[in-house]
Amino acid sequence: MLRRVLSTATAFALLTGCSVAASNEPAPGERVVTLVTHDSFAVSPEVLDAFKAESGITIKPLAGGDAGEVTNKLVLTKDNPIGDVAFGVDSTFASRALKEGVFAEYASPEARHGAQRYALEPANRLHAVDVGDVCLNVDVAALEEVGVPTALADLADPKYRDMLVVEDPATSSPGLAFLLGTIATFGEPNWRNYWGQLAGNGVKVVSGWEEAYTQDFSGSSGKGPRPIVVSYASSPSAEIGDDGTPRTKALLDTCYRQVEYAGVLDGAKNPEDAERVVDFLLSERFQADVPGQMYVYPSREGVALPESWAKAAPLPTSSRSLPAADVDANRERWVSEWRALVQG
Repeated sequence: MLRRVLSTATAFALLTGCSVAASNEPAPGERVVTLVTHDSFAVSPEVLDAFKAESGITIKPLAGGDAGEVTNKLVLTKDNPIGDVAFGVDSTFASRALKEGVFAEYASPEARHGAQRYALEPANRLHAVDVGDVCLNVDVAALEEVGVPTALADLADPKYRDMLVVEDPATSSPGLAFLLGTIATFGEPNWRNYWGQLAGNGVKVVSGWEEAYTQDFSGSSGKGPRPIVVSYASSPSAEIGDDGTPRTKALLDTCYRQVEYAGVLDGAKNPEDAERVVDFLLSERFQADVPGQMYVYPSREGVALPESWAKAAPLPTSSRSLPAADVDANRERWVSEWRALVQG
């Protein structure tokens, strides 16, 4: 699942399993670090090449699905790790990976530049690489007559009937984040009542972000009839019109904070070089490449965002969140209850 708006070339490379950078393919005898990632990992070839030239290390990306799928694979293979470093385990799944002992302790010196703000534990097994807040996105022009909703509760209003498309939290990382956002907003047991109202108001559920955003959403990247979609706070940055104005808008009061982490895998065959790769993911060079390549916000402080983001995609300042331990303890139950409410 491609969770963000990617260039055609990058999307093709990821979907076909091609290397992110052909020039970065290892030669016999080279130092190679296998980086297990989600399917949306992307980095500029020149950034990888510069790291290789400085360190002598070749990074070999190994895509493993979305955040949930990657976490499951890491847990199932923890006694014989499939790589040296993993990137893309997010805040909705991190507690499970930590509880299962997937990651080794390593305190990167680069973490002090901002990643420490999102630390999950003193042991420093995971380091925050990026922040990607999940929010409602709207097609502003399509909602001109009824008006843009301002809060999650508005979506239960009959005037928004058949306008919302969401991702299934059982199969989609942003879908799960949105469900958690509603739980954080309405609490127990009111979140169930809310989803019952959405089901009665014609919410459409699809398997993943790409289907929701590019097939059902009516924004400029979408082809469908629904003007409200669950996407990212950064998504409008890819919807800038010729006049410099974004065609879509993220509703920042509806956001749930999603942080993506990287760490050295416990039992990695090449732990020392793996630590260097974690440092690289937190470095200024890689972090500056994050917004343009993966359409998320860098965890490092002081990294300039693309100019268009200032107006189209500012970082939300009041996103909701739930404690990782609560998510881990209740995730399966919440998804099961959601499925009964919405899908019957």
